[in-house]
Amino acid sequence: MIQPARLTAAYQRVREALLAERTAAGHWLGELSSSALSTATAVMALQLVNPFEHSERITAGLHWLVKHQNADGGWGDTVRSRSNLSTAMLVRAAFRLIGAEKTWADSVTRLEEYISQQAGATAERRAEAIRRRYGRDRTFSVPILMSCAIAGLVPWQEVPRLPFELAALPQSWYRFARLPVVSYALPALIAIGQCIHAHRGTWNPLAALLRRFTRRRTLRLLRQIQPASGGYLEATPLTSFVIMALARLRQRDTTAEAIIAQGVQFLVHSQRPDGSWPIDTNLATWVTTLAIQAFAAAEDLPSLKNPEHLRDWLLQQQHRHRHPYTGAAPGGWAWTDLPGGVPDCDDTPSAILALEHLLGHPCPPPTELDLARKWLCQLQNSDGGFPTFCRGWGKLPFDRSGPDLTAHALRALRLWHNVGGPVRSQLEQVVDRAWNFLRCCQQADGSWLPLWFGNEHAPDETNPVYGTCRVLAAYRDWGKENIAECRRGVEYLLGAQNSDGGWGGAAGCPSSVEETALCVEILLDLAQNTPERQAVERGLTWLIEAVESERFRQASPIGLYFARLWYYEKLYPLIFTLAALGKAVKRLPPSAP
Repeated sequence: MIQPARLTAAYQRVREALLAERTAAGHWLGELSSSALSTATAVMALQLVNPFEHSERITAGLHWLVKHQNADGGWGDTVRSRSNLSTAMLVRAAFRLIGAEKTWADSVTRLEEYISQQAGATAERRAEAIRRRYGRDRTFSVPILMSCAIAGLVPWQEVPRLPFELAALPQSWYRFARLPVVSYALPALIAIGQCIHAHRGTWNPLAALLRRFTRRRTLRLLRQIQPASGGYLEATPLTSFVIMALARLRQRDTTAEAIIAQGVQFLVHSQRPDGSWPIDTNLATWVTTLAIQAFAAAEDLPSLKNPEHLRDWLLQQQHRHRHPYTGAAPGGWAWTDLPGGVPDCDDTPSAILALEHLLGHPCPPPTELDLARKWLCQLQNSDGGFPTFCRGWGKLPFDRSGPDLTAHALRALRLWHNVGGPVRSQLEQVVDRAWNFLRCCQQADGSWLPLWFGNEHAPDETNPVYGTCRVLAAYRDWGKENIAECRRGVEYLLGAQNSDGGWGGAAGCPSSVEETALCVEILLDLAQNTPERQAVERGLTWLIEAVESERFRQASPIGLYFARLWYYEKLYPLIFTLAALGKAVKRLPPSAP
C-alpha cells in the first residue's frame, strides 16, 4: 500500500540529496569508485619512473590495496566487486616490482593461493588464462601481460606482439587495418607495441625494418594525441600502461620523456587522499545530462536553479573541432569536461536530450544541436546500429554497435522528426535502419543486451535489465508502445522482477537501487493492465524503503569501463531513483492505495 505522503517524502529526500551534489558552477561531478586495478597500475608506473620521488604515493597505494583485499585473497575492480584474475595479477605484479613482497607477506601468500586456484601455479598457465579471458581482443590482455613481464612474473615470450607500425597509417585507414585493439586504445598500441618489440623483436626482417622506420613517427603521434591533462581518456589504467612501457624502454627520447612527464603529472593529481586511484577522473558531462533528464522525467525542472548556467556549461562541452584522437567530426560530447574526453554515442544523445529540456523543446533546433545531429548520423554503422566512438570498427566487442547506444541515438534524433526538407529524408533512412537493428538484436527472451553496463551476478556478466530499460525508452518516446518487440521487452522486465519487488541485472540477481529504479521508471509509462501496475507498485515500495533506510545511496558496480573493467558511480542510484519516484508522484492519483 503506497501512501501518497510517503511517496512524496521519499522523492523530496532524494531530490535534496541530488541537488546537494551540484557544484558551485551548477553542474554535477559525481564520484567514481576507487579501483584496485587502477591503483596497481599507477604505483607500478610511478615506481618505474622514479621510486624515490614518489615513494610516499607508492606506499599509500599499497596500503590501500592491502586494506581492500577480498576474503578469497584476490581483488575485484571495485571494493564491492568479486575478485578477478586480471586485477589479481596486476596487484601481484605491483608487489613484485616494488619489492614489497616481504613487507606484505601474508597478503601476497593469500594472493598467490587465489591466482593458483584461478589459473594454475606456472607463469605459462597464468599468461594463457589472461589471454583466454579476453579472446582475440588484445586491448587489455597485452597490457596486463606486459606489466607482469616487466615485474618478472611471466617471460616476455608470453606477451603477444602489437603491430604499432599500423598507427603510422592515415587515421581514416585504421578501421580497415584490422587492429588487434579497440578504437580508443591507440596509445596502448603504440607504447606497449614498442616496448614488446624491444624485448621480443620479430623473426620477419621486413617487419623489423618497418617497425624501426615507424618508431619515432608513431611516438610523435602518441605525443600529439596526449591531452593537456596528461591522461589518455582521463583514464588511470591506460595512462599508467603507456608510462610503464615508455619508462621501461628509457631510450633517451625527448618525445617519450615528455609523454612520461605529463602522464606522471596526471597520476600525481589523480591520486585520492586514501591512496587509491579511480578508473577515470570523472563522468561530469554524463551524470549532469542524466540528472537533467531525471528532473525532466519527474516534471520538476523548476527545482534546478539557474538552468541557464547548466545550458551554457553543456554547450561549452560540445567538441567544435575534429578530435585528434579518434578523428571524430565536430559536434559530439564526451563523458567528461576534461581534455582527455572523446566524443561518443552515449554522451552525445544524452546531451541533446538534456539541452532539449533546458531549451524548451526548440523547433527548429539551434545550430549546436543540428551539428550534433549530423555527428550522430555520420556515426551509424552498416548494420543500422550505433557504435561508441568510431564507425566501422566492428571487429572487437567494445567497438560493435550497441542496442543501448542505438536506442539513445533514436531518442535524441526524435527532436528532428517534424523538420522537413533534406534533413527529414536523411533522418527517415537513419531511423528506419536503427529500428531494424534493434529488432534484429532483441534476444529470444525479449531482452536487449547493453554494451557499457553489466552485472557480475548475471549470466556472462551481461545486464539485460539495464539494456531492455534503455531500449524501451526509445519505443516509448517514438510512440511505439504497442508493437510486438516493445511488449516482449516489457514482459521480460516483469518476468525478471524479484520476489522482494526489486530488480537486479537479470532474473534472480540481487536487487539493486539502480536497476529497480530504471525498471520502475520505464514501466510507469508502459504498464497496461492491473497485474503490470501491481508489479510497478511492488517496485515502488522497494524503492521507497531503500530511500527511508538510506540504501538509495548504495551504488552498485554495474558500470563497465573499457575492456570490461567494473565501476560504480555515486550518483547513479540518486539520479535513477529521482526519475522513478518523481514520475510516480505525478502519475499515481492522490487516492492511490
